[in-house]
Amino acid sequence: MDTIRHNFINVQGLNLHIAETGTGPNVVVFLHGFPEIWYTWRHQLLAAANAGFRAIAPDY
Repeated sequence: MDTIRHNFINVQGLNLHIAETGTGPNVVVFLHGFPEIWYTWRHQLLAAANAGFRAIAPDY
């Protein structure tokens, strides 16, 4: 099983947190609504990674 990695990306001077897991050429992006955070998608991130996708969930 893959583990979820946490990184920050800089977008026009703003540091945004992303949670990601998996590898591969195909990417699935999970977007949460208010007032949720990336943690809402923790189970789906792992399921997508186990299916061969790179899974990303940004916080915004």
